[in-house]
Amino acid sequence: MSTYELDARMRILLAAKRLFARQGFEGTTVRALGLEADTNPALVSYYFQGKDKLFEALMDEFFPIELVRETIAAPMEPVAGLKVVIREIVKFQSEDPDLIRVIQNEIGNETCRRDFIRAYLMPIWEKIRALLSEGKRRGVFHYRSLDSAFLYLWGGITYRREFSFFDPVLSEPVPDSERLCEDMTAFVLAALRCPDLDEPSVAL
Repeated sequence: MSTYELDARMRILLAAKRLFARQGFEGTTVRALGLEADTNPALVSYYFQGKDKLFEALMDEFFPIELVRETIAAPMEPVAGLKVVIREIVKFQSEDPDLIRVIQNEIGNETCRRDFIRAYLMPIWEKIRALLSEGKRRGVFHYRSLDSAFLYLWGGITYRREFSFFDPVLSEPVPDSERLCEDMTAFVLAALRCPDLDEPSVAL
């Protein structure tokens, strides 16, 4: 593939991410994608065989798969592991808010693309559940239901933070990703009634 073709293909992917985030998958036309990418709309079909395959290519290109293959897959102690998961997810949210919106739009609207997204998220979900379960087994975490603990934790970490929506009741500057990570970690550990231990990162 030539440099020009690679450039056109990437422009379409970036355009798709922006428009899917703002307008949703169904609300974005191939023509709009072409205009946003400053290219011929016919190239959407040429490179991706339509919007569905474009969506799959979008996830393949921009989802931080190294988060799953390297960081999340590493064996960790429960407290240290949750800190790592929270840090990496907050980092992902801060670096690519459009992709986060795309994913949340699809999940929230219960579209047919949810199963495709689920395949990317499943290893992270399984890691969180394993850390919660092991933490409870060791007496480090305290909660009634593993399912409830997982769902509240996942929702709290990944909920899209539209600070401007809450402007009438907010009084502090929008926190940076480091502050968000610190605050989220503190809330999660407090909710699990866990002392903030500095555990070594060794195999479970």
